[in-house]
Amino acid sequence: MIEYCCTIKDRAERNLCARAIIQVMGQLNPHLRDVSDFTHKLWDHLFIISQFKLDVDSPYPIPKPETFKEKPKTLEYPKGKIRYKHYGKTIEDIIKKAKELPAGTEKSELTRQIANHLKKSYNNWNKDSIGDDVILKNLAELSNGELKLDENASLSSHQELRGGNNNNNKKFFHKNNKHKHKHKNNNRKY
Repeated sequence: MIEYCCTIKDRAERNLCARAIIQVMGQLNPHLRDVSDFTHKLWDHLFIISQFKLDVDSPYPIPKPETFKEKPKTLEYPKGKIRYKHYGKTIEDIIKKAKELPAGTEKSELTRQIANHLKKSYNNWNKDSIGDDVILKNLAELSNGELKLDENASLSSHQELRGGNNNNNKKFFHKNNKHKHKHKNNNRKY
């Protein structure tokens, strides 16, 4: 259709043909109508498919072929070592911010939350459970000894970190088996 449109000599007729092609393109892709600038994208595709040879009046600026020839810029990947990969880089950044806080209840509560998060992350990525002493040792390493929990503070248990008490998370099953026999009476005549 676009090749035929390029061969039309009369500009007015060529414009009508281009608008008809845009309507067909829109009908072929109705799921994209909710996308912002839907018609703008269709006009851009029209020019791209015609290899920028189509000379019609577009309601949008005509794209330049050069913009599609340039290579995208290479992405810079973050550099730096993560000491414990199962904890992640974000927790290291949080620890840095926690070290800057003045001593007090806010800092001690944040330290407790960080330690609980370390335990949760460890349990998510490793099959075996971990003791609180290892978590506290890792926290001390990550914070260069600046973040410490109170001696009487305890970390959340494995079950609490996983979502609470197992008795509350039981799956419920149907006690009667009526749903097994739902197709039994399909041959009944009324």
